[in-house]
Amino acid sequence: MESYGGSDDIQVTAIGILPDEVYNRTLSWWRAGIRRLVKSSLDWESNVIANMQERIRTPFLDRYFVNTSSLGTHTFFMTMLPAFCFFGYVEITRGLIIVLSLGVYVTSFVKDSVCSPRPFSPPVTRLTIGSHHLEYGFPSTHCTNSVSMALYFFTVLRRLHTTPVTVTLSESVLQNATHSIQEVLPQMMISQTTYYLGCMILLFYTFSIVYGRLYTGMHSFTDCTIGVLIGVGIWGLFELCGDAVDQWLITAGWIVPATVIPFVLLMVHRHPEPVDDCPCFEDAIAFMSVVMGHWLTRWYTSRYGFDDTFFVSTMQGKAIGTVLEMWTWWSIAVAKMVIGILVIFAWRIFAKFMCHHILPPTFRFLAQLFTLPHRRFYTPATDYTNVPTDKGLRAFPSVLDLPGMITLEADGVSTARINESSQGQAQMKQRATGRSSSSKAESEKPQFNDRVGLGVTGVDSELGGRKEPGVSHYDADVLTKVFVYCGIGILATGVIPVVFEVIGWGLWP
Repeated sequence: MESYGGSDDIQVTAIGILPDEVYNRTLSWWRAGIRRLVKSSLDWESNVIANMQERIRTPFLDRYFVNTSSLGTHTFFMTMLPAFCFFGYVEITRGLIIVLSLGVYVTSFVKDSVCSPRPFSPPVTRLTIGSHHLEYGFPSTHCTNSVSMALYFFTVLRRLHTTPVTVTLSESVLQNATHSIQEVLPQMMISQTTYYLGCMILLFYTFSIVYGRLYTGMHSFTDCTIGVLIGVGIWGLFELCGDAVDQWLITAGWIVPATVIPFVLLMVHRHPEPVDDCPCFEDAIAFMSVVMGHWLTRWYTSRYGFDDTFFVSTMQGKAIGTVLEMWTWWSIAVAKMVIGILVIFAWRIFAKFMCHHILPPTFRFLAQLFTLPHRRFYTPATDYTNVPTDKGLRAFPSVLDLPGMITLEADGVSTARINESSQGQAQMKQRATGRSSSSKAESEKPQFNDRVGLGVTGVDSELGGRKEPGVSHYDADVLTKVFVYCGIGILATGVIPVVFEVIGWGLWP
């Protein structure tokens, strides 16, 4: 492996690797106890993963598992879900929003509660893309999301495979029939071949995500096992309660917004505070706010005549047909996606601008009347005048900001740099982070200082209104995310589909 020894290659990014006494002193007894239990096997699991990597790693598999890991991220789901709404698959969207949102929130809740690190590197060679390495390791959100989504789609496939198509038989056929209708094998909505092919695709997708977390050194066996179990549990919970919740949303009165809004805000408020500055909290805010927007939209559209019966138009043309039919259909399809995504982007820009100008002075005024809730690593409005334009919620989704490179790390010390090729694609550079003795691994660990974990110094002190060194979050960011992502849920599941129906583009393909 090629080595780059320049100091400009190094940036400290890992969390969860502070001295154990820091976590024992800061966390409650039960949180610290769970962390010790999870971390007790991490050394052994790291060595096993390192042995596996040494035997099977290839450049092709590196790129395959790193790139497919993006299919298990919340940013992928946040861009995929609106497409289902724009093309009439609203029921699928409703289910996916719930199972994926619960998966992100539950795993984020557990991560920030336990504060367990990822597998140690060295001996593990950690490959990552994006900023997921900045989160705690236990449990794996990728595993939870991939399993819950695969099981949900399996339920859809199973229902289609066992649901017969309604067939109208002519009178002559009925008169000449030699068998009763009960003896006729019904035609299902999808064939058996399609059903088994879909199941194989779901299995392959789940394997790629779950095993990929081990291959890339991003998670331990414990992380993945618990993540899978959480995914199964969330899917089971949705199967038990999903229809009842949906029925309550469309039949209840004003009790729905009076319950949904405080419930989601309470979930945001009660999210545990980690020892390190972990971005899990922001992921949980985003998804639960989308749920709030979706539930409010479901209640409003059912109450005021914009429910499923409102959408009766189909898209003009055909996806596969004559040249004119295909041109018409695909032109409308592309226009729907482009306009829909642009509307969401425009909403993000506008809502962020408004919130960052309205919320800070509002918080400062309310702070004079009573004590406002304060979260560690988030600077209160009394300590700043304006939110810098380069801080807080970005105008565009983070999926657009993913770096075009594979990053390898050693205990939080990044060992990758961007190297643009002649085609403009980023290439991978890496250090020699192979198997080493325990003494060598110990000597290569970074020193614990203010840069590691963001908030080591003064972790037990009252943060009050003081901004800790390195902290770049502002209290306005929290409600800004709630407002922005709630609006995205309303636009994607309600407003934009209604507009497409009104202008004649239709939803159904």
